[in-house]
Amino acid sequence: MTTGTPDAIVDARDVFGIGGALKVPAFSDPGEHTPARDDAYCFSPEATLAVLLGFAHNRRVLLHGRHGSGKSTLVEQVAARLNWGCLRVNLDGHVGRLELVGRDAVTLQDGKQVTEFREGILPWAVRRPIALVLDEYDAGRPEVLFVIQRLLEKDGRFTLLERNEVVTAHPGFRLFATANTSGLGDEDGLYHGVRRLNHAQLDRWNVVAKLDYLPAGTETGIVRGQVPTLAPATATAMVALARLTREGHHAGDLSTLMSTRTVVTWAENTRYLGDPALALRITFTNKCAEHEREIVGEYFQRCFGYEPRELPASG
Repeated sequence: MTTGTPDAIVDARDVFGIGGALKVPAFSDPGEHTPARDDAYCFSPEATLAVLLGFAHNRRVLLHGRHGSGKSTLVEQVAARLNWGCLRVNLDGHVGRLELVGRDAVTLQDGKQVTEFREGILPWAVRRPIALVLDEYDAGRPEVLFVIQRLLEKDGRFTLLERNEVVTAHPGFRLFATANTSGLGDEDGLYHGVRRLNHAQLDRWNVVAKLDYLPAGTETGIVRGQVPTLAPATATAMVALARLTREGHHAGDLSTLMSTRTVVTWAENTRYLGDPALALRITFTNKCAEHEREIVGEYFQRCFGYEPRELPASG
C-alpha cells in the first residue's frame, strides 16, 4: 500500500498562472498512478482554481459542463503537475454497490475453498494518496450515490459494513466528480440517462464549478497543440465552425453540437485524409439528422470559404 504524503509545495501562480498566493501540496516525484503530462493543455482559470482548492485544502469538488469540454482531463492535468496519483471511475448504469464497496469471493487456499472479502475501488482509493474522479456522476444509480455520500463528509471516513470496519481516509486522498449537468437533470435533451441529484447530497460538495468551452483563441491553441502539423488557418476555421454548431444548438437549429474533443478528432482525421470537408463528414456531420447536414455544410462554407463536395461515386 502506498503510504507517502505530499512532500513539496508548489505556487499556483508559478505552475498554473493563477491563484494569487495559493500554495498547493505536491509530490516530488511521480508515482505509479500519476497521469502523463500534456504540455499543450490550456487551463481554464476559474475551474482550475476550484480543482486546486480540492488538492490544497481537501475540498470535495464537482465539475459540470458540456461534453468534451475537458472536465476529467483538467483534474488529470492538475494531478500530473503535482505528481499526484489520479484514478477515474465511470459511474455508468452497470456500476453497482458491489463494484464500489467490494464483495465476497471464493478462493483456494491450501487446496480448500475459502470465502474472502475483496474490497472495491472506494476503500482501495481511500487508503491511498489518490485523486479519485467519479465521471458521469449525474448518471450514477441512486443506491450507488448514497454509498459515496459518506465520503463527502469533512472527515471522509468510509464505513465498510461487510467487514465491520471504518476506513480512515489517507491524508493524500482527494475526491472529485464530473457531470454534464448541474444536478438538475437533462434540460435540453443532449444527455439522456442523467438524473436529478439528491439535493442533500449535492449540498455536501464543498466546491461546484462549471467548465464551459474555452475562448476561440485558447481552443485553437488546444487543437494545434494536439495536431501540430495542422495549418493555423485551418485550426481557426475548425474552431469557428464548432462555435457555430454551439450557437445553432442553442437556437434550436441543431440537435447536437461540436465539443472541443470533437474538434481535435476532426483535426486528427484531417491529418490522415488531407481533406477537412471529408473529415468533417465522418467525424461530425454523419451524427446529425438528415435535415441538419445542410446547415453544417453552410457553416463549413462560411468558415472555409468553399463548399464541401461529396466524393465521386466509384465505378
